[in-house]
Amino acid sequence: MKIKALSLLTTLACCASALADQQYSYTILVDNGVKAGEQIVKVKDDGEISVRYIFKDNGRGPELDEKIRLNKAGFIENYQAKGNTTFGSVINERFKVDGNKAVWSTGLEQSTATYQQNALYLPVDGSPYLSSIAIAAMAKNGTNSIPLLPNGTLTQEVVSEIIVDNAGEKQQVQLLVQTGVGFEPNFVWATKEESPRLFAYLAPGYLTLIEDGWQNNAKTMLEIQQKAETRLLEKLAQLPKKLPGLTVVRRARIFDSTTLQLSSPSDIYLLRGKITSIVPTGTLQSPVEHEIDAANRIVLPGLFDMHGHISRWEGPLHLAAGVTTLRDMGNDNATLQMMMDEIDNDQLLAPTIVPTGFLEGESAFSARNGFVIKDLSEAKNAIDWYAAHGYPQLKIYNSFPKEILKDTVAYAHSRGLRVSGHVPAFLKAEDAIAAGFDEIQHINQLMLNFLVKADTDTRTLDRFYLPAKQVADLDLSGKAVQDFIRLLKTNHLTVDPTLATFDFLKKTDGTVGEPWRAIVKHLPPDIQRAYARAELDIPDEATAERYAKSYAKMVEFVGMMYKAGIPVVAGTDELAGFTLQGELELLVKAGLTAAEALQVATLNGARYSKVEQHKGQIKVGFDADLLLVDGDPTKNISDIRKLALVITQGKAMVPADLYSKLGVEPFVKDQVKIRDFDTDKGQGGGKTKQGHRHLH
Repeated sequence: MKIKALSLLTTLACCASALADQQYSYTILVDNGVKAGEQIVKVKDDGEISVRYIFKDNGRGPELDEKIRLNKAGFIENYQAKGNTTFGSVINERFKVDGNKAVWSTGLEQSTATYQQNALYLPVDGSPYLSSIAIAAMAKNGTNSIPLLPNGTLTQEVVSEIIVDNAGEKQQVQLLVQTGVGFEPNFVWATKEESPRLFAYLAPGYLTLIEDGWQNNAKTMLEIQQKAETRLLEKLAQLPKKLPGLTVVRRARIFDSTTLQLSSPSDIYLLRGKITSIVPTGTLQSPVEHEIDAANRIVLPGLFDMHGHISRWEGPLHLAAGVTTLRDMGNDNATLQMMMDEIDNDQLLAPTIVPTGFLEGESAFSARNGFVIKDLSEAKNAIDWYAAHGYPQLKIYNSFPKEILKDTVAYAHSRGLRVSGHVPAFLKAEDAIAAGFDEIQHINQLMLNFLVKADTDTRTLDRFYLPAKQVADLDLSGKAVQDFIRLLKTNHLTVDPTLATFDFLKKTDGTVGEPWRAIVKHLPPDIQRAYARAELDIPDEATAERYAKSYAKMVEFVGMMYKAGIPVVAGTDELAGFTLQGELELLVKAGLTAAEALQVATLNGARYSKVEQHKGQIKVGFDADLLLVDGDPTKNISDIRKLALVITQGKAMVPADLYSKLGVEPFVKDQVKIRDFDTDKGQGGGKTKQGHRHLH
């Protein structure tokens, strides 16, 4: 779901001044240098700006045509956009200034507001060019911040400068950091001139958008940008409280992820990130450096998100939601290794990462994470690389060559890797099972088993539209479905359904998806608007009803699998942190109890990440990944949002503190107190210095 993230990150990242007869061409490259799109900006002599923006990766992506006019101050006075979003929903957005009023309409809203001459309209689905407008407007008005419509404020500062070169032609560009849109700072490169414009947008491990002809400068620019990002990230990483020495969590009602029972009040002792002792409250009086009073709160093991694609800025959102371990299901290999090193070195605030190797075949639809291979030899080389780097699992993707699938899976198994993934194009789930898959990702990949024909290309958007259209008619009690469930169980398949993500199959404009309704009002305003946006093309009420019926059957099918004894894990592939909470609610809707859903997100997560020897339970010798929760999520799963304290990696963090840095309204206001004691560690501990004991 990274293309949605691109839209949010770059909504304010691109524009140029209204100079006559100008054209600016931008090339979009995915991280291995393959062209994946372009942005063409034309400024006509009458002042009209036209933008053609197209980006296609992994067989999908947005297409957009914009018409823009600016006022004398450089702000938008008229805006029109038509096109489609990543998954095909229609974009038809208009904005205009009418006297002292701003009027706009989108697929989800029609609104007016009093217009301030120096306010910039923020489209729901704008092109990256709109950042240029912000850049040029701030330069023209001599300011580093501008108000936004419908709401918010954009702030910008220069963090670096560099001379770039194109075959001897040189120019100076600046690295800008913009805040006020989304959860994280937005880094953009701009020309340095009287009327600056967007020069490049670089998303490490994902894509490069840069003025055509200047691509050879991207590597150096990225290095500078990453250093600037690192400085900000390191400040964020200092937010949690480190817990050196012995720590006790008193009066904890421990959730046992094996028995699904709650303990009587207990004291949990922690040292160097491990659980060293669990005793009934008050029975052990060992001196400690830190004391945390759980006050009879329920204490859960840290949660697993079993389907993430983590970025450097997503970690705090995961942690604030109780995700202490994340299985990354495909990332740029170098970027992921860098992030794992940064986490180990306390430079990056993020959950513990369990990496999954990404393996794709070469095609026009290829996703460019990990290794893209052509034959079995290249597949084996990639698997060897992953095994050498400690990856416990492999993920196979849509374009993988079906002719070498079975041999590839066998080789991965011989190297000790579990194998999961999408079902490669022109195969069914049952074919992937026959090839030796251990796990299948996404509910749509399972449903397609009943829907695809020999010539169905699931690298296209058909992999979404077919289930949305046809699952409504599927007989879940029929022989085909029941035989398939038996096949899954017989072959010991694990399923990562990502139900929350696939809520988008039924989401219409103006409605917030089920997994995020409870939290959307807590999010930054621009994120709220984005989550009220349809993603599929749903032209009428009848289509909406059919897609909703299909999705309801998918949820029901997950419950059927679970009751049949097929292991389910909790993954997201969507908005960090919050989506896992929605996924657990959907598992309960599918028929699991709240306690069973928690077990899926803890014990199952550890087991199918191959870390069950030290994670997934609150147990002596295990990692001290602990969540202190207000309410009782073992009975009401929605209480999982009421996190008062998260402990992991030898640190304690208050979710409210993390959320405040991300523009999120906290869910729990009461602070958990951490008492610190001045002990003499060299003398064996104690609240006061003690003498030696003589042993004879």
